[in-house]
Amino acid sequence: METTIVAGGPQAEVRRRSRGRVAGAWCGGVVLAGVSVVVVCRAAGTDGVTPVPQLLAFLPWLLVPAALALLLTLLARWRTGVLWGALALVALAWFSKPYGSETEPTGSPLTGLRVLTSNVEFGRGAPSLVPAIHRARPDIVFVEECEHRCSALLERAFGGPHGTYPYRRAVDGSGSDGSVILSRFPLGPAPGVPGTMGMPGAVADVDGHPVRLQLAHPMPPLPGRLALWRRELGELRAYAAAGHGAPTVLAGDFNATEDHAAFRRILSAGVRDSARLADHARTPSWPTRTAPPFGAQIDHVLVSPDFSVGSARFLHIADTDHRALVVDLTLHESGPHTGRRTAQRVTRTH
Repeated sequence: METTIVAGGPQAEVRRRSRGRVAGAWCGGVVLAGVSVVVVCRAAGTDGVTPVPQLLAFLPWLLVPAALALLLTLLARWRTGVLWGALALVALAWFSKPYGSETEPTGSPLTGLRVLTSNVEFGRGAPSLVPAIHRARPDIVFVEECEHRCSALLERAFGGPHGTYPYRRAVDGSGSDGSVILSRFPLGPAPGVPGTMGMPGAVADVDGHPVRLQLAHPMPPLPGRLALWRRELGELRAYAAAGHGAPTVLAGDFNATEDHAAFRRILSAGVRDSARLADHARTPSWPTRTAPPFGAQIDHVLVSPDFSVGSARFLHIADTDHRALVVDLTLHESGPHTGRRTAQRVTRTH
């Protein structure tokens, strides 16, 4: 009678499973270590060093690798890893909640305005932005990366004493350096915020009410240039803090999300994120070409506490990797005024 011998037998199978569990535990541990560094920096209120600032921009999406790591530790039967993964998921879920105040102004409404901001990526999206402006009919438009041809196109489409936007403030530049503010309202001069890329400022006369306007476009958090990114976001924070209660609209491409400590410091200076107030705190605005559903919201319209937000919506603009943001704002009287008019919204016919 012949006997069949199975190579390795039961002991070899046990060894293979053991090696598989060890490999799974190692893989899960490496992923959890990376996720944990980002979570600890978020909890500590620091943006850390590369690659932490870049990963912080996509913090909610770190739930995916954290869940995968937890699954690997479960399959590996690594109890410490399972606890570690569960804690990482809880922390990520906690920090993925919208950040910032939801307090509404209590003063009587004075006037309304619609604001649009759009990064047109080296001017390439400008031809698509023009019809979007016609459709949205904003009162004030902030355009980042609007180089010479973009600026000229907007002037032809909307400028001149009888144009839709007869008032403008601009920083001329090529590539990403140029930026433009267009307005239906008269604009007074303002120094703007210093930066590597153009960040013009103005003071708008909105139906007799002075409103500070500032376009935001700091440098992105590129490896090796984090100090510049932090410094320029710090300049925007200083601008917000210098308002001393004056109505303020600070809008543009901040190259930062609410998960960046440098951006939260701007909010702590007395402004609020209009998308947050309109329940769109996590709506991605960039990058629209590569993975739009899994992007980050780096385009913002920040407003002082005397503004309420009626709505916010993101618009697709062709030939740029950013979505435009349109918000409807209402300016209220300062001070503790209450009454029936508080709940009203002053709207402008668009």
